[in-house]
Amino acid sequence: MAFITPMEIIDIIIMTFAIGYIFSGFFKRTPHEGYDPIKYFSKSLGWENIKFAAMIAAPAVILHELAHKFVAMSYGAIAVLKAPYLMYAIVIALRAMNFPLIFFVGGYVAHTPLPALPSAWIALAGPLTNFMIWGLIRLAVKNNVLKKYHNILVPMGKLNLFLAVFNMLPIPGFDGFHFFQGLFRAFI
Repeated sequence: MAFITPMEIIDIIIMTFAIGYIFSGFFKRTPHEGYDPIKYFSKSLGWENIKFAAMIAAPAVILHELAHKFVAMSYGAIAVLKAPYLMYAIVIALRAMNFPLIFFVGGYVAHTPLPALPSAWIALAGPLTNFMIWGLIRLAVKNNVLKKYHNILVPMGKLNLFLAVFNMLPIPGFDGFHFFQGLFRAFI
């Protein structure tokens, strides 16, 4: 099986644009110091906000899902990353109507069945990746590394921490549920 298939690359591109649009209301590009207001407001602010939100949110979701995929593959499973097109259509329609709260699945990985313990580690891989990204960003910000990009790194770090904690809730369908279910099945 290929490491990443052409269809998965297409899904990642679609995920990036969909996530950018969905999060563009939450993460908006602010003008830099000394900006030219005429140039700033003559640009398409919508497209600028979509690009800015995609830079912040898409890596969190895509790397989370790729972690699931690669851990599943390390256990010998056939794993495929997929974009949930119907979910995107619903959430994009709600976002276009200025719906106040949006919950959605950013992507998912389908894999061949595995024993309980490997399944638990696969479920943990995504949130653990978000925790690691948050930790690296926190270190970078604390030590003033990449100071020029703090306007992107700070919200990216907060989003990764949120995704890690939120996904570990033991609610059916969430990674936390699958992780604890796998541990329970493996040891009890």
